Amino acid sequence: MERRTFVKSAAGAVAAQGMAFAASSRVLGANDRIRVAVLGVNGRGRRHIAGFEALDNVEVVTLVDPDRKIAEERAASFEGRYGRKPAIEQDLRRVLDDQSIDCIGVATPNHWHALAAIWGCQAGKDVYVEKPGAHSIYEGRQLVAAAKKYNRIVQHGVQLRSSVAMREGIQLLRDGIIGDIYLGRACIFKWRPSVGKRPSEAAPAHVDWTMWQGPAEEREFSTRYVHYNWHWHWDYGNGDIGNQGIHETDLMLWGLGVGLPDEVMAMGGKFLWDDDKETPETMTALLKWKKENIMGEIAVRPWSSNYEDGVRVGNIFYGSKGFMLMRTYNSYEVYFGANRDPGPKGDFGGDHYANFIKAVRSRKTSDQHGPVETAHTSSSVAHIANIALLTNRKLDFDPRTERFTNDDEANSYLRRKTYRKGFEVPENV
Repeated sequence: MERRTFVKSAAGAVAAQGMAFAASSRVLGANDRIRVAVLGVNGRGRRHIAGFEALDNVEVVTLVDPDRKIAEERAASFEGRYGRKPAIEQDLRRVLDDQSIDCIGVATPNHWHALAAIWGCQAGKDVYVEKPGAHSIYEGRQLVAAAKKYNRIVQHGVQLRSSVAMREGIQLLRDGIIGDIYLGRACIFKWRPSVGKRPSEAAPAHVDWTMWQGPAEEREFSTRYVHYNWHWHWDYGNGDIGNQGIHETDLMLWGLGVGLPDEVMAMGGKFLWDDDKETPETMTALLKWKKENIMGEIAVRPWSSNYEDGVRVGNIFYGSKGFMLMRTYNSYEVYFGANRDPGPKGDFGGDHYANFIKAVRSRKTSDQHGPVETAHTSSSVAHIANIALLTNRKLDFDPRTERFTNDDEANSYLRRKTYRKGFEVPENV
């Protein structure tokens, strides 16, 4: 299929297995300027723009958003700050067709993350993809396969992995500073008020609703989804455990030194408001790794809450000698014994965008702090917990096959039931 034909196709009605981008990737030297397109510029995309523009020999050249009004606003702001005007697109496929673009930053709603990243890999682009790396376990597995097949650098946007303090704290855990670790606790306490109830309506002329929906089933436009509240609808988001919570699930796996769990159970629901949210406001999930004999707890709270030892969003690791607090994205503290005797602590940041660009130049995945495999595992922990919530049962999971061994209904949630034509996450990447 000609790339030009693909781009001009209004609905992108192409066979998923035959997706054919003319892959073109330059060999980049240390001083070559890297050209970046940012996909989705209303939320996290703004951080992508600032993060990439702060780096030497890196420039953001194209802003992509199905809401043209937002894209134009960001472009005007960009021009005022950086002194040049970026290109604007509503259809991300046009960027994939542009062989002058080296990298894409994927800051779309969750349901687009894996497909946009896979298409980017197929088109020869390196990818910085926001958390969660995928909307489902199946999509995460396909993203890993695409990155490997096309030899692409795919960085997961969990920036705490580049924090000097967090990396130091993890090494202390590896060195046994708190003894044998038996429990990791993830705290996700974010202020998430009611979203109210909003009607369906005609999409505004400046919004390409077909492109916004992408892989999801066709629905009528509503401000209950656009722009931020899509997080609370299963077709587009994954609830707060799959939003803010991916930072914490990622840190939990990293700190415990484990992969996907063997057992999971979850409970939660909507207790505060009768609004349009589909995902739970409040949620608790319990995980177990049998071989390592370790437990994990994930707690989501949406409203007034105490912090847990000062942790609002972050993790606590418990060991036979003491415990470690890891707050937000840049700090850790260690305490020992029953008297909470203070131990080492650190508070230093890092630059996750710079780390990505370093790997883009070196072509070494070993240089990455957030490799594609972690995008899959940290996202999958949230998906597994959500599936346990939806089935309301204790589930046994096989990390090797990435399937539940005791529940057919649970396995039905491993992937989207239907994809819209032209927007399928392919079986063969």
